[in-house]
Amino acid sequence: MRKLWQKKQKELRAKSTPWSNCVVMDSLDCIKKTLQMNNILITGATGNVGFEVIRFLTKIDSSNRIVAGVRNIEKAKNVFKDYPDLAYTHFDFEDFDTFDSALKGIDKIFLLRPPPISDIDKYFKPLISKIKEKNITQIVFLSVQGAEKSKVIPHNKIERLISENGLDFIFLRPSYFMQNLTTTLIEDIQTKREIILPSGNAKFNWIDIENIGEAGAILLDKFGDYKNQAIEITGLENENFETVTELINSLIDNPIKYRNVNPLKFFRIKKREGMVKGMIIVMILLHFLPRFQKEPRISDFYERLTGKKPTDLKTFIEREKESIDKQ
Repeated sequence: MRKLWQKKQKELRAKSTPWSNCVVMDSLDCIKKTLQMNNILITGATGNVGFEVIRFLTKIDSSNRIVAGVRNIEKAKNVFKDYPDLAYTHFDFEDFDTFDSALKGIDKIFLLRPPPISDIDKYFKPLISKIKEKNITQIVFLSVQGAEKSKVIPHNKIERLISENGLDFIFLRPSYFMQNLTTTLIEDIQTKREIILPSGNAKFNWIDIENIGEAGAILLDKFGDYKNQAIEITGLENENFETVTELINSLIDNPIKYRNVNPLKFFRIKKREGMVKGMIIVMILLHFLPRFQKEPRISDFYERLTGKKPTDLKTFIEREKESIDKQ
């Protein structure tokens, strides 16, 4: 009997099936669980949000198979060297030829818009069509707080594309990323000791990308519980850039200042620095329009979802002090 069990176990492991690691004597439960496995594609996997979504997905006790959609698989493997079970596929928003193979066998998608891409019809319309063609109906799209109010921002157009194609969705609408201080704005901070924006005294709600990644992972795993909902995720603080700059200066050694400029001057500055036109326009929309809008709503969704308070600005700045203080 023991020899027969060993023989069957060897045969099962030799087969190239998703359940080939199932032990024979527990094979029914194991195979059942494996057949329920969801293949989840994470776009923008090596970016700030994508990385955090993957990090938190790997902590969830489920049968999900996580697939990182990346332009360069070898570089991505180095980024995710601590995640040996992560799968990879070649995916590039600007290379339509990668869509078919990247979407093969996928059940759920975490979709985001790379900051440089502003032409939604050119890049996202064919992608959404291919997703629909592949019968992938479960999409968690990383949108932005207030996307429903403005048809001119790219996120609004993508949301409409998804819903008009009849796909099941969760629109995750975060507020303003704290990490903008350490990514988009960091060059001006480090080289000029300035934050240069057309934001005036507009207040922004500040959210940590780690909180977004955690929420995104849970929503992907529990998609059915939140299907076809638009969900705002925010921090607990509404602050303008002047106040945030003062907070930063109270925690670092090399002070910075906030310089408010009009949109035209901002465009000229960033164009001269080599920023692509589409990116500049998106930056203006995200930072100038809030001057004419109500103060952002504060949502308790993150706390209800996780049982934890979101990161506050002081904690974030202390965590990222080295980068912000660097000259």
